[in-house]
Amino acid sequence: MRRLAFLAAIGAALALTPAAFAQVKVSLDSPPDLSGSGSYVWAHAFVEHMNANGLKAEEFQRGALGNDDEVFDQVSQGLVEVALAPLNIVGSLDKLIYGLRLPYFFADIEEVDKALYEGGMLEKINAGTTPGGVRVAAMTTVGPASGIFNTKRKVEKVADMAGLRMRALDESQIELYEAWGAAGTVVNWAEVPNALQTGVADGYLNPAFVPLLFGHTDFIKHFTDAAVSPSLRIVIMSEQWYEGLSEADRTIVDGAIAAADKANRDWLGTQGGVIDKLKEAGVEVVELSEEARAEFRKASEPTYQSGLITDEQLAEWRKAKGE
Repeated sequence: MRRLAFLAAIGAALALTPAAFAQVKVSLDSPPDLSGSGSYVWAHAFVEHMNANGLKAEEFQRGALGNDDEVFDQVSQGLVEVALAPLNIVGSLDKLIYGLRLPYFFADIEEVDKALYEGGMLEKINAGTTPGGVRVAAMTTVGPASGIFNTKRKVEKVADMAGLRMRALDESQIELYEAWGAAGTVVNWAEVPNALQTGVADGYLNPAFVPLLFGHTDFIKHFTDAAVSPSLRIVIMSEQWYEGLSEADRTIVDGAIAAADKANRDWLGTQGGVIDKLKEAGVEVVELSEEARAEFRKASEPTYQSGLITDEQLAEWRKAKGE
């Protein structure tokens, strides 16, 4: 009888879904700082919800599973289940997501959410990425809108960008810098501190918290609160893993996404003091005048026609955000 009971238990175990056994790997893109990193707030809330509801999940430090490109490849192959990543990481599968990078296109995160969820753009993005094995599960805000950091001087108007060489994510960001009269150079994030200290790059475009979180205030001395675009990262999931979940497990995962989205948006409302922290760290802050902001906006407009997205895709984004 004992043998029969043992065999019955083994059979029941084998009938469980793979998700019941496997530990869900969540690859982080920032230090695990709940006060300073919006993407970590998302990841932590996601993992907490998963574990509280019966699915094992674990955070993996930035770089522990490889760089952004390596993690992307692992997600597409089903080797990593969830990863926090830059927007452009899925651009090789479909360029529609680049609409979220357009300068001065979205007023705030609420407008982004309207386009993604009410306007159906997240579903359209996934129509282009899931055939490549990658699902864009969520959009995270990592802080207030992005501004201009540099090591050399105050930037109070477009003309002040002349002569600066800025660290770029990719060629599209170089086009933006050139539209402002500056130059750009693509630098891997891990190499940014050395690039800034040696003059390979003079600055970067990022939300206000970044030099605080990554320890760059020893050499970053100027910040222009240009509010170029909402500061966004994406959450990518293995489509193979997600589609292989049982209905019950997928409900848990979807609930974890919803809980993490709420935690992330709630966190953004706590970030009003970041500018003061920059000042305390010795960074000189420039608040752009309305005239200067309008000048930056106008100088950025040619990048809308740069080929980053098609005219048809631009029209889709405009419609989705209610223009």
